[in-house]
Amino acid sequence: MKIEICLESIESVIAAEKGGADRVEFCADLFEGGTTPSLGAFKVARANSTIKMSVMIRPRGGDFCYSDLEFAAMKEDIRQFREAGADCVVFGILKADGEIDIQRNRELVELARPMQVTFHRAFDMTPNAEASLETLIGLGVDRLLTSGLEATVIEGMEVLAALVRQAGDRIIVMPGCGITERNFAILDSKVGAKEYHVFLPGTTESKMTYRPDHIYMGGTLRQAEFAISHTDLARVHTVIGIGASL
Repeated sequence: MKIEICLESIESVIAAEKGGADRVEFCADLFEGGTTPSLGAFKVARANSTIKMSVMIRPRGGDFCYSDLEFAAMKEDIRQFREAGADCVVFGILKADGEIDIQRNRELVELARPMQVTFHRAFDMTPNAEASLETLIGLGVDRLLTSGLEATVIEGMEVLAALVRQAGDRIIVMPGCGITERNFAILDSKVGAKEYHVFLPGTTESKMTYRPDHIYMGGTLRQAEFAISHTDLARVHTVIGIGASL
């Protein structure tokens, strides 16, 4: 069993490696579900860690139906992260009707090689899980991140189990979204996947002593200004330990 940690900072990459994770998915803006991280952040993380690193290729939050300019940006990001030493890229493009965009995804898969390719939870916004999985297999995608077409993996357990059976050895089905220390063991007993994708956040208090409370850097719906999110090393240790015992 392999455990991938979803994260958005250099410090979190190092914590995931120390905790025994097999791989990280490096993103920016997890509040939006993850977008493409900066190349500079990736390069510094790569220089300070040997863990396998997947990189999110997503130009913005929101839906997965992209303009020509956004698609061009995704291709350029894949080229740059490939050259910078990424092990895998993570993306997903849909058409307006929710079906997987075969032409555009095929182009990105070919551009990404020799890196691995993970198709992310855009899959969960498609109308038919079984047909969409066969499409990804046909495209040569290495791995699928999915919650089973539900909001969380617990709600999607039956679909996830069916997808794992359908996939066999043709593609890795990696459940993700809502996995915690409390539900990991029962999820695995029901689904039996080879890999799992886990978000294990903690917070660190800001070092700022001067804290004006009337100024905000974000919009109306915002995270706390003086609490810094990071991957929790102790939680990584716990989940890796559970995985090793299953």
